[in-house]
Amino acid sequence: MLAINDLLSYLRIDRWPTVWCPGCGNGIILKAILQSIHNLSLRRDRVAVISGIGCSSRATGYIDFNTMHTLHGRAIAFATGVKLSRPEFNVIVLGGDGDLLSIGGNHFIHACRRNVDITVIVFNNMIYGMTGGQNSPTTPKGKIASTAPCGNFETPIDVVKLAKAAGATYIARSTVYHYTMLTRYLTRAIQHKGMAVVDVVTNCHTYFGRYNKMPEPAEMLEYFKSNSVTIEKSKTLTPEELSNKIVIGEFESDESRPTFYEMYEHCLKDASGGE
Repeated sequence: MLAINDLLSYLRIDRWPTVWCPGCGNGIILKAILQSIHNLSLRRDRVAVISGIGCSSRATGYIDFNTMHTLHGRAIAFATGVKLSRPEFNVIVLGGDGDLLSIGGNHFIHACRRNVDITVIVFNNMIYGMTGGQNSPTTPKGKIASTAPCGNFETPIDVVKLAKAAGATYIARSTVYHYTMLTRYLTRAIQHKGMAVVDVVTNCHTYFGRYNKMPEPAEMLEYFKSNSVTIEKSKTLTPEELSNKIVIGEFESDESRPTFYEMYEHCLKDASGGE
């Protein structure tokens, strides 16, 4: 476990306290990220953390690495540029489900198909938390939001299925309740050569929880606990039994495909006559 002095060494304490609501799951995810980086003994000056706009994206201001707080939906585009220019860096993208999958959806898809060697961590709270509780691309059907007072009737995006279809080579999902599992997956994702996506289902009790009769953080954590099933367990359930369940586990791990940088480097060598 990350000792308090080690944890503090990764933080820009002068930027604290955070803007996050008390009990927000963003803090759990941030702790798991720092634990994973610590486990891997990564050089701080060789880690770049990129974010867009939203509650989760404020995380880059609180941690002491090479960080960029960029434009709404464009974090992956910035991260791709960083990785191409500094391939020796571990490049990590932090963003919410709205930021990465709505306005940033095309960047997400094309980074997956290109197999860009970055780690994308989706803070999936199933709602727009910073701007008023609107339903997001991942809001489950029937759940209440400020723009879905009768219940969301749109089919939500499944982050895992989208990443798999688009070509990501490491894909995992956990919840903030399953902290040990989450840390393990984040560690593997950062180590992975290629596009790694970790979907982290987290709580926004201020909006999602309050609208859906779970106004306390502990209530949402209990919801994640009781509604999560492993991949293995999910295979034994009917579609009806799987309805509204959160399937957690590792869905893809393949390092056989060349990364975008490797293909780019090969192209440059061909263009220069192999020099």
